Amino acid sequence: MILSIESSCDDSAVALTQISTCKVILHKKISQESEHSLYGGVVPELASRLHAVALPLLLEYCKPYLKEIKAVAVTSSPGLAVTLIEGVVMAKAVSIALDVPLISVNHLIGHIYSLFIQKQAIFPLTVLLVSGGHTQVIEAKGLDEMKVVATTMDDSFGESFDKVAKMMGLGYPGGPKIEALAKKGNRKRYGFTVPLYQSPKIAFSYSGLKNAVRLAVLDADKKDYADIAASFEYTAVAHLTQKLKKYFKSNPPVNFAIVGGASANAYLRSEIQKLLTPFNATLLLTEIEYCSDNAAMIGRVAVEMYDNRMFTDMDELTVNSKSGLCSIAQS
Repeated sequence: MILSIESSCDDSAVALTQISTCKVILHKKISQESEHSLYGGVVPELASRLHAVALPLLLEYCKPYLKEIKAVAVTSSPGLAVTLIEGVVMAKAVSIALDVPLISVNHLIGHIYSLFIQKQAIFPLTVLLVSGGHTQVIEAKGLDEMKVVATTMDDSFGESFDKVAKMMGLGYPGGPKIEALAKKGNRKRYGFTVPLYQSPKIAFSYSGLKNAVRLAVLDADKKDYADIAASFEYTAVAHLTQKLKKYFKSNPPVNFAIVGGASANAYLRSEIQKLLTPFNATLLLTEIEYCSDNAAMIGRVAVEMYDNRMFTDMDELTVNSKSGLCSIAQS
């Protein structure tokens, strides 16, 4: 088995994945949502301290399987440096104790492989990655051949949901709260402008929409919040589908996937499915359990890397908070 560790942000997680079958033998996770909700977002130093407590507790569940562990995989980038280091330190300690190799995993590739937890991988694949830190379209031909073809110019899709929720005093994390509130509202009441509507660029931007929502909230009563949430969600998703439609004109999809924490949004999933119908493209979705940060997706990548002997020397394993997908995939 491979022991995998995830600590890129505010979720502490470990998993055990069987190398021969990709089967998840164990997956344990401790969320920090309640601690960070007091501040309306993730506080890095607090997250680091909570990881230092949670990760050793999670490791206890792995003790019965120590003799079967053949490698230790850990998220090393991108993410918060002060939280990534907690996972890397533990991974190094376990690697030394068990005398097994280390596997350094890129968090974004982990999200792509969340599609294939306990399954065989399918490539080539066009991927929409939407999370609290990223909004990207990726052309993935395999583990070592992935290219970002579009990205956000400012805020990410998931980040905009969190910030709008904070404006309304809904708490953190904002994505599920906005989604739930939007179901009660009128999507057409507020005519928010779709970002970059007239621009030929295949790129994303959420700062302007976020500001428009802020102004609407300032002039609204709480009874209007459901309509604001619904109109915001409608516009945020319309921005994605419009840009994807432009991209598909020259790059028609065959296999298309949505990954990342914000990919759990039901309205986004339904609108993407409608967009793909004329192309007869297959939509791949991550199980809801594995949309947010988790160690099982890191373990799934690690199985592929183990089979290809893609190990990392102890001295070379460091954290990189800003390392993007391309720099890892091309190395």
